[in-house]
Amino acid sequence: MPASSLKVSALTGKHNYFEDFTVGDVMKHARGKTVEPMEQVWITNVTMNTAEAHFNEHLTQSTPYGQRLGFGGVTISMCIGLAAEDTAENALMELGMDKIRLKGPLHHGDTLYCYTEVLEKKDAKQDDAGIVRFKHYGVNQDDKNIVEGERTVLIKRRSHWGDK
Repeated sequence: MPASSLKVSALTGKHNYFEDFTVGDVMKHARGKTVEPMEQVWITNVTMNTAEAHFNEHLTQSTPYGQRLGFGGVTISMCIGLAAEDTAENALMELGMDKIRLKGPLHHGDTLYCYTEVLEKKDAKQDDAGIVRFKHYGVNQDDKNIVEGERTVLIKRRSHWGDK
């Protein structure tokens, strides 16, 4: 079938439209992501973050952390990215992120896993979508809470966008 004749709904998940989310549900996302030193140091340098704990191994060996730390901005982004397949494939717009808390260190070489709780659902001004507020949690390989935050997303309604 030529790509031009494919419906967009054929390319996204079938269970992540507005109607599919239920307040109180908690999802464990399928993938984890190991923090690579290259990506962490590169983003730290590109964003002009001068906190040496992200890129100076010698310095951080003498701190209570003992090794370089992942940059919090990347940690937050990784958690949102790991959750995206389940929570944002049918998103029309990101409306906001708040209450973001970095709860513990994520070191180079650690692996991040993420969970999402559905906090709230409400109608949007437009008929073809609804608003969902999620709470995302990121834990490391030892199940220690590393990051959490809330995210509000405008999500397509199956009744307007899905296969009929």
